[in-house]
Amino acid sequence: MSTELRRMKIVILSDGTGETATSLARATMTQFTEKEVFFTRYKNVRTTEQVDAIFNEAAIYHDLVIYTIVSPEMREYISEIARKKHVRTLDLIGPALTVFSNYFDQEPSAVPGLLHQVNDNYFKRVAAMEFTLNHDDGRNLKSLHLADVVLVGISRTSKTPLSVYLSQHGIKVVNVPLVMGTNPPEALFKIDQRKIFALTIDPQALREIRQKRLSRLGAEQHTGDYATMERVNQEVEWANQIYKENKRWPVFNVTGKAIEETAAEIMKLLHMRQNNRFKQESMEVQKNHENTPEKKPS
Repeated sequence: MSTELRRMKIVILSDGTGETATSLARATMTQFTEKEVFFTRYKNVRTTEQVDAIFNEAAIYHDLVIYTIVSPEMREYISEIARKKHVRTLDLIGPALTVFSNYFDQEPSAVPGLLHQVNDNYFKRVAAMEFTLNHDDGRNLKSLHLADVVLVGISRTSKTPLSVYLSQHGIKVVNVPLVMGTNPPEALFKIDQRKIFALTIDPQALREIRQKRLSRLGAEQHTGDYATMERVNQEVEWANQIYKENKRWPVFNVTGKAIEETAAEIMKLLHMRQNNRFKQESMEVQKNHENTPEKKPS
C-alpha cells in the first residue's frame, strides 16, 4: 500500500467531545472499505488560536476536517481559514442549526458541550438502573455503602418498583426486605443512616395486596399465614417498632399511593438535604475565613 494512502487522515474538530462527528465519520467510512484512514480528534476547541494550529497542520497533509461547532462566529472563522488554506471541511452541525432555527423562528443557544452534558446524564441513569437491579431484594449488601438510597420494608410494600423508578432518575437504590423473626442485616447500621428510607403500609391494604398476589399465582392453598390479617398486623407492627428504634429513618406510608407519588416525596427530601448540606458547608467556609487573622503588611 502506498505511503500516500497510509497518511490519509480525518480530523475531528469539536467544541464538545467530538463523539457525534466521530460516530458519523466512522459510519460513513463503512461505505469506503478499500480506503485506509486514521482519525485525530480535537476536543473542546473554543479559540481561533486552536483552530489556526489545527488547520496549519491539516493544510500540510491535505487532511479532511469534520467539525461540530455551535458558535456561528467560530464556524465562520473555520470556513474562512479553510478557504485560505485550501483545506476540505465538512460542517456537520451548522446546516442543521440553520434549518432548525428557521423552523422554530428562534436563534439557537450556541452553548458548547450541551450534548455531552445530556450524554453524561443518560449514562448516569443507566449506571443507576444497573446498580439498582443488581441490588434488588437485599442482594450484594457488601456494596450497600455505594447506594444513594436504601429502601427497607416488609414484603409487598412496593420496594422493587419504587427502586426501579428512582433509578430512572439517576439514583442508585438498594432495597432490603425486612423479614419478621430475622434481625435486619448488620450492614444497614454501618452506613450513613440518612440514606435509609423506611416503607410502611396499612395492614388492611397490605392484606388485600397479598391476597391478590396469591390469587394471580394460584397459590391460595399453599401459603400458610402469609396473607392472614393476624400475620399482616404482626409484621406491620414489628416493622414499625424497628422504625421507632431508628429515628433517623424517615418513614413513608405507601397506602393507596402511586409509585410516582412516593418517589416524589423521597426525591424532595433528598433535594432538601443536599441544599442544607451545601448551605452548611458554605457557612463553615465563611466562618473559617472570618476566623483567619489578616496578615499585616511588613
